[in-house]
Amino acid sequence: MTRRRLVTVFGGSGFIGRHLVQRLAATGAVLRIAIRYREDAHFLKTMGDVGQITTLETDIADPAEVRRAVEGADWVVNLVGIFHPHGHHTFDNLHAKAPGVIAAAAKEAGVSRFVHVSAMGADATAESDYARTKAEGEQAVLSAFPGATIVRPSVVFGPEDNFFNLFARLAIFSPFLPVIDKNAWGRGGKGLFGNGGPKFQPVYVGDVGDAIVAALKSDACGGKTLELGGPHVYSMRRIMEMTLVEIRRKRRLLPLTFGMARFQAALMSLWPKPLLTRDQVLMMMRDNVVSGNYPGFAELGIEPTTAETILPTYLNRFRKTHRQVMVGR
Repeated sequence: MTRRRLVTVFGGSGFIGRHLVQRLAATGAVLRIAIRYREDAHFLKTMGDVGQITTLETDIADPAEVRRAVEGADWVVNLVGIFHPHGHHTFDNLHAKAPGVIAAAAKEAGVSRFVHVSAMGADATAESDYARTKAEGEQAVLSAFPGATIVRPSVVFGPEDNFFNLFARLAIFSPFLPVIDKNAWGRGGKGLFGNGGPKFQPVYVGDVGDAIVAALKSDACGGKTLELGGPHVYSMRRIMEMTLVEIRRKRRLLPLTFGMARFQAALMSLWPKPLLTRDQVLMMMRDNVVSGNYPGFAELGIEPTTAETILPTYLNRFRKTHRQVMVGR
């Protein structure tokens, strides 16, 4: 009897994780979800057969626990990441240090495939702590596991996202939606909205999951960096307009310069769960689109899904009257 492949997924209960786990389970693999608190991942067990998906409490700051999590694994995926640091969950700890610990343990355990999910815009010289530590984490992974695959998705969207959902939720309570744009208010003769703000290339979470599975299966992806962006590029203003169309609400768009946005972020940072942080403003000073210097969906044989196809399936709940639409992906 052929042994079923064992895959350890760190951070499997998160946004990308739940979609990836479903796809990995469909391949017949046995999954071990390494997570800080096991109860947070219990819902994943229903995505596979009885006993196919198990959880293991793992403190990624403890090398011994990380080694236990990857013991006997054929493949390992690291999805751990945060947008808002709190307590010991800092960008440096989770983005810069932990990936190297996990990669070293995976290499020592004889793991054949390792995929580390980073982010578009990862840059060791960036002002943003998020982008800087993401780049440091990539280097730590490749130093410990040279054959690892680095995956850099642009802004990821889907039913549980913190992007379109955030703007839709804000539109319910606020009479306006902010458009952060360094050229706002007529700078450089650009007009009230300048250039429409930073550019994004939103990528569907299901496509990201498919890409990770494809990278794990491919001999050609080892040691490579993959950039994953959706089929279209949108300005921040266009993102807001699309959101309002889907939730069928009329709100004013308020252009904010980066200086205004920094001030707003400073106030919001005092909230327990801030909607906007100074670090996020720094990230938006650069476009979040593929560079064209790395392989992506085309090389994996995947055609990315448009935002216009998926948004109606989950933003409709923000309409005054709504009917849930199911999507078969």
